Amino acid sequence: MGRLLLDGVTKRFGEVVAVDHLDLDVADGELLVMLGPSGCGKTTALRMVAGLEDLDEGTITIGDQEVHDVEPRHRDIAMVFQTYALYPHLTVAKNIEFPLRQRGMEKEERQRRVHEAATTLGLDPYLERKPGQLSGGQRQRVALARAIVRQPAAFLMDEPLSNLDAALRVQTRADIVALQDRLGTTTLYVTHDQVEAMTMGDRIAVLDHGVLQQVAPPQTLYDRPGNTFVAAFLGSPGMNLMSGSLDGDAGARVAGGTVPLTPELAALARSAPTLTVGARPEALSIDPSGTLEAEVVIVEALGAEAHVICALSDGARMVVRQEAARRRPNQAERVRVTVNPDGVHLFDGESGKRLETQR
Repeated sequence: MGRLLLDGVTKRFGEVVAVDHLDLDVADGELLVMLGPSGCGKTTALRMVAGLEDLDEGTITIGDQEVHDVEPRHRDIAMVFQTYALYPHLTVAKNIEFPLRQRGMEKEERQRRVHEAATTLGLDPYLERKPGQLSGGQRQRVALARAIVRQPAAFLMDEPLSNLDAALRVQTRADIVALQDRLGTTTLYVTHDQVEAMTMGDRIAVLDHGVLQQVAPPQTLYDRPGNTFVAAFLGSPGMNLMSGSLDGDAGARVAGGTVPLTPELAALARSAPTLTVGARPEALSIDPSGTLEAEVVIVEALGAEAHVICALSDGARMVVRQEAARRRPNQAERVRVTVNPDGVHLFDGESGKRLETQR
């Protein structure tokens, strides 16, 4: 097993900086998720760790060895791809065994490891089948088994669940977490799906345009996002963000209404010339006594809850999460919205950085 360290890692493609001075420290046995939108640099960073892309700047260390000049096959890592990358003409057993044969490992040890990996992932009944005879979830488990038989220092996983349907994704991500917990192998996992990131990662590193925005445990990112990008990207739906200004002791002035602030937040707001006021959908409620007026754009019914999407007077959209038992407003209805002051987040209106508070 091994610690994985990226220090100032940078990758350029011509004038485009795909990864910009990325610093990451993945502890031995940790599952760290790199999360961000398409094109943010997360897969490029993973490929540099794997040795499939050269670095322009920085160093990569796996265990005690700097590996940025080491060939991929000598880096002691195993990679699981989005597309499974199985050999269609080989059986499941031969696919799992393949990296061990390439190493010249003795037959008895190869068979022992294949059987162990297949049992761990529930693949024993399929060892004599070929990939074309398997479901998508079974193929992904074969790809995982092929990775774990190598017993590497680190696993690298590049959106391995994106080709699965919704039900299989839920099951397979639980399988990966359980497997990683059992093996204790350092794992760097790339995804654009924030539900995957929140449910799988010990920590999440959020990237945007090649720049690391924040790295923290999932609940910390949700409760205390470091900037407006993290606030809006994390959560389903993301945080509501509204331009505002301090309105005396009453709170923050937003789109013709007022968002109440705790005394602590009001003191913080005085330090910023312009404000961005944030509130997650669950901190909002539709209430005749609410301090914000909005028009209902659409109501998304989701069974146990509904998302009421509203437009403020300045055209900004906000989402209210509402329990199914409450009356749902109609499209184009004028409503008033209450904001729980304990659920308010403040960001600098220019830099987007969080205004720090001790609460």
